[in-house]
Amino acid sequence: MKKILFIGLVSLFVFASCDKVDKIFPPAIDTELDYSLYPGGDSVAYAATEWPVWTPNTNTLRNVLIEDFTGHLCSYCPIAADTAHDIHTDLGDRAVIATIHAGPDGAGTFQTVTASYPIDWTNPAGLAIGEHFGSIPGSTFIGNPRGSVSRILTAGQHTSGQDAWRGIVGASIATPLEANLQSVVNFYPSTNGVFIHSEVEILNPSLTNDLYTVVYLIEDSIVAKQKMPDNSTDPNYIHRDVLRGTIGSDWRGRQITDNELDNGKYYFNYSYALPAQYDPNNVHLLIYVRDAVTEEIYQVVKKKLQ
Repeated sequence: MKKILFIGLVSLFVFASCDKVDKIFPPAIDTELDYSLYPGGDSVAYAATEWPVWTPNTNTLRNVLIEDFTGHLCSYCPIAADTAHDIHTDLGDRAVIATIHAGPDGAGTFQTVTASYPIDWTNPAGLAIGEHFGSIPGSTFIGNPRGSVSRILTAGQHTSGQDAWRGIVGASIATPLEANLQSVVNFYPSTNGVFIHSEVEILNPSLTNDLYTVVYLIEDSIVAKQKMPDNSTDPNYIHRDVLRGTIGSDWRGRQITDNELDNGKYYFNYSYALPAQYDPNNVHLLIYVRDAVTEEIYQVVKKKLQ
């Protein structure tokens, strides 16, 4: 199995005890991390004081990602959005949501910007995801609303209608965990700098397909117009969990490679300048591991910036 380009791991300190703690430092130079986003810009100081100390990941539960393909001119999409939100309310971060403004052809009729609906909710990552799943031979993803639960094949399909989501979620979170994931996010308001550090552990040795890590930037909620089931327009509709793009890669993510295997686990790191248009209190990250062949998402975690 190929694994991801590893940024900045040069030394591993192992403490000989029952509670082993790993601290993995980046080099002070020759790194892809943008330390100008760290107040003071000192990479050595960041490594000494901010770099995560990894403790054993004791999580045994699988989380799932509901990707809700929607559009602001799709009158039945609010019903699907409510379905996803209700599942999340019931299960918390065991079931997280990415609302993707895209159809099977990327941007379609329901995503159109008009004088009455002037906001363009689309982004390149979301459009590419919609196009990808719409173009799979035999796909029944032919319009909005539609969604996937961790892209798990159900009746031969990656996507399904909202009435099926709760059942798929319930069955999926009960399955054994095949890849574990933990992440540390450091955010610095003075620079809008985001540093993301993640550890991936493959628990199922039969996962031999190429795996990728992906980071979504999600905006929690925005009030704007939406077409409703009675064809009226709600000017105060709350758009929740909106995908704003991916961090550090395109929608496919960064490949996990054998070069980054260290002590049985894989580590990847990102730095990112949060655009000024976003309120750091109103965004979060979704970090997940996907299979490049089956497209299944084996684990996902949600991280707030502050």
